[in-house]
Amino acid sequence: MQAEDQEMTSGGKGPLKAKAGGKTQPAQGSSAAQPLSRLALVGNPNVGKSVIFGLLTGKYATVSNYPGTTVEVTQSNMTLGGKRYLVVDTPGVNNLLPMSEDERVTRDILLEQRPDITVQVGDAKNLRRTLSITIQLAEMGLPAVLALNMEDEAMDSGITIDKEALSRALEIQVVGTVAPQRKGLKELSAAISNGGAVPAFNVNYGKAEEYIGKVASYLPPANISGRSIALMVLSGDKSLAAWLKANLDEKAIEDIEALRDECELRLGTQAGLYINETRLKKAGEIVAAVFSKVPQRENAIIAFLSKATIHPVWGFPFLLVVLAALYEFVGVLGAGVFVNFLEHVIFGQYLNPMFTKVFELIPVPFLAELFVGRYGIITMAFTYSIAIVLPITTTFFIAFSILEDSGYLPRLAIMTNKFFNMMGLSGKAVLPMVLGLGCGTMAVMTTRILEGKRDRLIAIFLLSLAIPCSAQLGVILGMLGSLSMMAMAIWLLCVLGVLLLGGWLAARILPGKRSEFFLEIPPIRKPSLQNVALKTANRAVWYLKEAVPLFILGTLVLFTLDKLNMLTLIERAASPLIVGLLGLPPKATEAFIIGFLRRDYGAAGLFDMSRHGLLTHVQALVSIVTITLFLPCLASFFIIIKEKGIRVALSILAIITPFALIFGGFLNWALRHFNVAV
Repeated sequence: MQAEDQEMTSGGKGPLKAKAGGKTQPAQGSSAAQPLSRLALVGNPNVGKSVIFGLLTGKYATVSNYPGTTVEVTQSNMTLGGKRYLVVDTPGVNNLLPMSEDERVTRDILLEQRPDITVQVGDAKNLRRTLSITIQLAEMGLPAVLALNMEDEAMDSGITIDKEALSRALEIQVVGTVAPQRKGLKELSAAISNGGAVPAFNVNYGKAEEYIGKVASYLPPANISGRSIALMVLSGDKSLAAWLKANLDEKAIEDIEALRDECELRLGTQAGLYINETRLKKAGEIVAAVFSKVPQRENAIIAFLSKATIHPVWGFPFLLVVLAALYEFVGVLGAGVFVNFLEHVIFGQYLNPMFTKVFELIPVPFLAELFVGRYGIITMAFTYSIAIVLPITTTFFIAFSILEDSGYLPRLAIMTNKFFNMMGLSGKAVLPMVLGLGCGTMAVMTTRILEGKRDRLIAIFLLSLAIPCSAQLGVILGMLGSLSMMAMAIWLLCVLGVLLLGGWLAARILPGKRSEFFLEIPPIRKPSLQNVALKTANRAVWYLKEAVPLFILGTLVLFTLDKLNMLTLIERAASPLIVGLLGLPPKATEAFIIGFLRRDYGAAGLFDMSRHGLLTHVQALVSIVTITLFLPCLASFFIIIKEKGIRVALSILAIITPFALIFGGFLNWALRHFNVAV
């Protein structure tokens, strides 16, 4: 977060008392101190929260990790009615009782910073789920405005919500919006300017009320109500343990734990379950009073796709069609046409020759080599990151945004849930895995959507082990095209087999249980061109900020190794493994070394050898299986360090490197021993 968000004082009691709520600090880009109010956007995942953030704040935004976590939070300044706001787009939540790191960050933003106003963005088609969050915001005592987004989809489904009745029931302003069309934005802005209101309705928790009051009496003043914190404690919120320890003595904590045990004994069930059911019941009562639905004749094509995409039989052919289209768009158009144009025409014929001529005029050979040499910042780092990877990731971002906007990704997660269960993961893991086929670097970061640390670690391990990025996959498929269908089948079986085996072993070695799989299925809908363009642009900018510096760093490492003649030494040291174990020519060693910088670059080296007849069919198959299972690229390695730390990243390398070489050696022996024709 920016300095504006971090200026806190403990007041002797921990991190909960914000200095003047941040209201007297200078706004970004302003030299004079101006009042700065905090506005937090809160809501369930995939309700259009980020689109509304973009419409309210414009294009400029900063994205940074929330302190002490790997979760990124987007924020920006805006002026509305002459008033300055710091707008924070919090991670999507299904509950403000944290079950994942994303949910904990959202809860902590509300707990530690107390927004002056909270805009809850909800799905108009799923009012009951939306109101579950509204109830928790009301219990926190936070001023709020409710924006019911996707009103058009609700109307298409025959859903009508009496917003005036809902506003009276909640005692806050309720605004209907259709974010991509900017519908309702004016009304939402007016509601924000009015300052919002604290929802005044209460939920009675029956037998638990006595214990809520007793626990609250132990708690110190905080930025949200003691009642809401007491409800979190009784619900078994372990993420509050550090805060309780910082603010209460051991005797008080023991008394609170005793009260929680006594409460559950009296309720005859887990307090968290009882509290959640009571909230849902209250939400249901409100929904019954304001919600009506008229059966609509559903579009025949939409109805067919909605059923076919999750059908136990027809869902898989549909999945194959989606994957084939994805490959054609990303692997052929992105990795083929666009990469060839940028790499060979823009960079190859214009930019690289131009910069080479410029540096030839500088009488310092070292600088010329540093920027335009074999391992030059321009000729390697910029060429690879912009000419090769950017078009591939951009086309994948477009495809991914279309799948995301259409509502297909949750269906894909359901279709593959059993497959991922075998690897100790839930169907949600399909999302980073699919993204890994585009760019492993971004896929590692998207493992944050998985609830448990164990799930995230298994997913990162499998991404590093057996998921080739689209650029590498394109080169591999090019090599397989010159071999037989038997070679294609062996490669595919090897990769899938290693994926299953690696996940199965990791799930049994790492402590903990697989996270429960709860996923709401949204309707199939026509993707919004504006939404797709906005998401793609934001993700492409993210890629440039995250990946380009890592490519420059990796190139500098190779440049240094080359100048110190260490690359040659590494090649000589690795040759016995490459030649003796894998049965490959010594020249293949360089492809595996460079593969650590860019996996597809290593595969491209092998492809070039194959085209020039330097590899037999058996050697070609062994080499591409091995390099598929080989080290993650340098950019992914640095992202793993960022996400999980250096120990985890080095441990993954220590497991994958020998495994890939041993597996390749076994495959080399098996193919030759059984005289398999490939």
